[in-house]
Amino acid sequence: MAPMFLDCSDQIAGNEPRLSNGVAVADVDGDGAFEVFVAGYGTANLVLKWDGKTLSDIADPVLADPSRKAVGVAAADMDGDGREEIYVLNADCGGQPDETCDRLFAGFGKRWLDLLSQSENASAANRLPGRSVAAIDREGRGRYGFVIATEEAPLRLYELSRRGRLIDTAEEAGIDLIGIGRGLLAAPLLGDRMDIVAVNEAGPNFLFRNLGDGTFEEIAGERGIADSRNAARGVAVLDAGGDGLLDLLVGNWEGPHRLYQQRAGGGFVDAANGDLSLPSRVRTVIAADFDNDGHQELFFNNFGEPNRLFAWRDDAWTEVDLGDAAEPRGTGTGAAVADLDGDGRLELIIAHGESEAQPLSFYRTLPNANHWLRVQPLTPYGAPARGALVICTARGRRQTRVVCAGSGYLCQMEPVAHFGLGSADAVERVEVRWPSGMAAIIENPPVGRVLTVPHPPE
Repeated sequence: MAPMFLDCSDQIAGNEPRLSNGVAVADVDGDGAFEVFVAGYGTANLVLKWDGKTLSDIADPVLADPSRKAVGVAAADMDGDGREEIYVLNADCGGQPDETCDRLFAGFGKRWLDLLSQSENASAANRLPGRSVAAIDREGRGRYGFVIATEEAPLRLYELSRRGRLIDTAEEAGIDLIGIGRGLLAAPLLGDRMDIVAVNEAGPNFLFRNLGDGTFEEIAGERGIADSRNAARGVAVLDAGGDGLLDLLVGNWEGPHRLYQQRAGGGFVDAANGDLSLPSRVRTVIAADFDNDGHQELFFNNFGEPNRLFAWRDDAWTEVDLGDAAEPRGTGTGAAVADLDGDGRLELIIAHGESEAQPLSFYRTLPNANHWLRVQPLTPYGAPARGALVICTARGRRQTRVVCAGSGYLCQMEPVAHFGLGSADAVERVEVRWPSGMAAIIENPPVGRVLTVPHPPE
């Protein structure tokens, strides 16, 4: 088999060594195409836009925010205006203990405003060093909040009140548990509503089941994913068993990695084989179909040692050649996937930092004859429906994806369900299920394109 990735980092304009952390993919400038937001640690945040030849930074001074040490980043539409806000989690408050650590950028035309800097939001603002952020539509209304994991402090959940002010609703929602937070994931694991997975550095992981009324109950121990003896970092969701049930990939820092497969009764069993579970200095984990063969690959972004990639071959997870993306000396912190150039193949962006300044990495896969389909569900307001479940059936085989609301470690993938189809040149049907419980079915959609699916009328 040929190596998976080719280094195209020279296509990033002005790609100098820097300290970078989280990566999120969103339509930042509102033109309908995705950009890559890269969190800068003591250097400017970047907004990288593909212009047909290069990825160039278009961040305005407000978004660049060079005085802060940005860590995690996620985007979602909080206010129902059809445009995603951007939450940037920072590691300190710029040396001023009374300052707001984090930023919550809202776009008004071409102007950006930090909502957390407004006086009416001062009482709610986070002033603790953050670790991860993810978006969640806990009530299925099409308006999102942001879950925040910090160091030895309760989880936070920022939402907009009816008066338009930011409030922390974590206690009301029942998720205000204390942990040494690391990775966050929000997805409809156990039903149509979005659940929350919070993996921790020490002590048990959390699994918050959505009870359907906007509140949650913590059931990680009951369902078998607490794993309290390991130091978790990244977490990703996928249907590893091909049975329509969502599973969890968890990367543990210098501990055995987990592939928690969900059983019919709702419990999870670790199905990671010896090679897949092999400990590493892991940061981000990603599940994505890079070669469009119809099976997602599992990517482990490691720190100071080679990255690893596993593919489904001969009914087993098998380590495959990453090619240029092995990065044996990379200090990887965050990574994300997106199809930025519209060719139907996912690109991989890796950020580096923490201990050594390094340039960003940008990788492409080799072209092949495999077919593909990309599905982008929308909220009732026209924004990306992060957390929506999408099922694609081709040649009788069903594939399941979740539109990313927060995943990996510090990161958020593109808000599209990407399906490789292998040799299948037709799709029988696509089913979309929104966090509201609404559903839509599209029969015989054309392949080789992006299928945009509006939210059904109430």
